[in-house]
Amino acid sequence: MIQECQKNTIMPQPIISAQQLTQKIQLSQKQLTIFEDLSLNIQAGEQVAITGRSGSGKSTLLGILATLDQASSGQLQVCGSLISELNEEQRAKVRLENIGFVFQSFQLLPHLTALENVMLPLRLQPNFHYATAEQKSLALLQKVGLDRQAQQTPKVLSGGEQQRVAIARALVSEPKIIFADEPTGNLDAETAQDIEQLLFQLNRELGTTLVLVTHDPKLAKQCQRHFELNHGQLTEHVNGG
Repeated sequence: MIQECQKNTIMPQPIISAQQLTQKIQLSQKQLTIFEDLSLNIQAGEQVAITGRSGSGKSTLLGILATLDQASSGQLQVCGSLISELNEEQRAKVRLENIGFVFQSFQLLPHLTALENVMLPLRLQPNFHYATAEQKSLALLQKVGLDRQAQQTPKVLSGGEQQRVAIARALVSEPKIIFADEPTGNLDAETAQDIEQLLFQLNRELGTTLVLVTHDPKLAKQCQRHFELNHGQLTEHVNGG
């Protein structure tokens, strides 16, 4: 059963609760274990980083936590919904109502303007109203500093501007959780720092839970919590502040 997800309550249950997650894949004649018996709880509003070497399985773990993929075994609850009990349509509903995504490669539709790209998640909602969606999307573009570029297509935007559009798109449906997979991986150092600060600023302003995968230890240390995936095991590091 899908339950309503609350952003801020007194002593809430974790917004994400993963217990003994195991992911295995079949390769020709042998089975490969990506990770095994991973458990973690994430509270609403937290900033959580997941790091690990290339090929460690961190993006695979993010995809499972975001309900895009299913683990081989274990239990996952997102916003109170036990994901293993849901069919694909129900999992899609959980994502639509609760989750936003920011990808390394931006994944904007090239033939749409920045404004139209931001509006896309709202078009999937049953109560879509164009004028309201346009106004809301423009407000978010202004928040990320791109209201003047609203009518431009991605090809004329810089990498940092495209990622700002992607962040606005992720936030437009007011999700409870933002999953970001290497959100600064394709950006230069200065632009990456700007995007990092924007993500943290919006996390604080909107109370949205932020879960990100990164190879950057400096970015991970800026988060309230930092997990490292290594040899199939998850270790939490203590971040100062």
